[in-house]
Parts: sequence; C-alpha cells; structure tokens
Amino acid sequence: MKAVVVISDATGETAEKVVRAALLQFKEITCDVRVYSRVRLESEMEQIVEKAAELRALVVYTLVNAAHRELLWGLCDRVNVDAIDLIGGLMGKLTAHLGQQPSGVPGLLHAVGEDYFRRIEAVEFTVKNDDGTEPRNLPKADLVVVGISRTSKTPLSTYLAQKGYRVANIPIVLGIEPPAELAQVDPMRVYGLTIQPDALVKIRQARLAHLGMPADSSYAMRDHIQREIAYAQEVFRKHPDWPVIDVTARAIEETAADILRIMRQRASSGPTA
Repeated sequence: MKAVVVISDATGETAEKVVRAALLQFKEITCDVRVYSRVRLESEMEQIVEKAAELRALVVYTLVNAAHRELLWGLCDRVNVDAIDLIGGLMGKLTAHLGQQPSGVPGLLHAVGEDYFRRIEAVEFTVKNDDGTEPRNLPKADLVVVGISRTSKTPLSTYLAQKGYRVANIPIVLGIEPPAELAQVDPMRVYGLTIQPDALVKIRQARLAHLGMPADSSYAMRDHIQREIAYAQEVFRKHPDWPVIDVTARAIEETAADILRIMRQRASSGPTA
C-alpha cells in the first residue's frame, strides 16, 4: 500500500485535508495517510523521516518556521524520501507581496483567544435562556427576540449566539402578558418577529405531522393563528421602540442580518436626547 506522511508543527488538519482532497482524484489507489502533529523538535523529525523511509512514503509538511522547513528537507534528502512543502512557497510569495517577514509562530490558525471564549459564553447563555426559561436573565442579554410560536426565535437566537451575542428569546402567548422582567431591558435591544398567517399555518401543520399529532389542533388553525398574530401586534404597538421584522419566507441569515444592521445604525447614531 502506498503511504503519505503528513508532518505539521500545528494540528495538521489543513495539510491532511489538502492531501485527502487530492487523493480523491486517484480512485483506484488505496493510500495510508499518517498525520504527525505539533512536530517541533529535530529528534521528532528524524524519527518520523526514518519511518517514512521504511514505508517508502511521500512526506507532505506544513512548518511555518523557515529553519524547521530547511531541516526537514535536509533530513528527507539524506534518506532519499520524496517530500513536498505545502506552505513554504506560499509564505515566500506572501513575504514578497506584503513586504513583511512572517512571525513563524506555529498554530496561530487554531489559537484560542478572547473572541473564542466570548462566543462560547454567548452560546451557553442563549441555550439557557431559550423560550423564556429564565426571565430573570433578560437584562443580561445583548439581544432579546420576541414572537409567537414558530417564528424562528430559537434558530435565529442560536445563529446570533455563534457570532458572539448573548440572546434570550421570549414567546408571545395569546392572552398572557410578557414577563415583567422584559420591562427592565433596554428597548433598543429587543426585536419583534412576525409572520404572515398562511405561511405559519403551513409551518405549524408540518410541525404537527412531524410530532404525529392531529392536524385539526387549534395550534395550526388559521383563525387561532390570526388571533395570535393580532395579539402579538398589540404587544408590539405598546413598545414602539422594538423593531418588528417579518420572517415570512426568509432565511435565518437574512433576519439576523437585518437585526445586526439595525444594531449598527443605532450604535452609530448614539443616544437620543
């Protein structure tokens, strides 16, 4: 069996993906791909190259440090192992193009920074505050999404959370006042969602069918849905500072883009007197 040895000073994921993508073009060949990650010592390189020589493997490497690249190339040349440098040529071209020397620090692509932890915190907050489960946390949210059932509150909240926003969503239920804690939230952070009745009937009917429930449930009846939408509109009218977005036939990404655009516009305009 043919073999390819991947050597990386970071995770090796990128190099492995490139190799496997290229191998897809050779349908009749089975190839053993071995990945050695976080290789940064000469002794490690020597052992791996010796193993590659035993396997008669092709060595594919991604080492950001120029000295390490030269060292590995020399080791491969010494034992007559074919090798290809996936990153060296690109680094050289980028150095010439950008007029700056690279830092040579391995693993920057996978570095864990403040932004990573902020997004993790946002996702955790959003999951815990889905569908009005923790009203006391509403003042802590960056965004609060309000709407009747099946207006995409949860997937929209999750999508925004992955961008680093702590999102809570509150269901509007016919005849029931929204939680009192909602009044403590800056109205500039609250967004209402609405939808056209015909679209919601189809969505709810599909939901009932998926759950194996009767199709004639009031949950999916047009008259009941119209009353719910009318009640939600009444709630929205009481809060004129809440932007209301119609989600009918719109992708989650589109609705999220509208919310973020409004947020940026409000932030740039500053507080009003």
